[in-house]
Amino acid sequence: MAGTAGPAPYHPPVKRSVEIAGHKTSISLEPLFWELLRRAAAEEGVPLNALVGRIDAERIVAPRPPGLAGAIRCWLAARWQAPDDAG
Repeated sequence: MAGTAGPAPYHPPVKRSVEIAGHKTSISLEPLFWELLRRAAAEEGVPLNALVGRIDAERIVAPRPPGLAGAIRCWLAARWQAPDDAG
């Protein structure tokens, strides 16, 4: 990531509040993941809270649901990996 704009890849998690289905909760993610999540929401044309809500709904129905922060990281990794798998 040297030479790229954006948050440094090695930084402790930052706690932020989000609202999911009308309920506030806090999530701790590294700044890199917050930035990737903001970009994903912008690319999909949805508010960040709506994207987090969708990820939360998907993780809840998993056979062994991870925590929300872990689910967000996995969702972002899968999203990043998807174009390579298609080609």
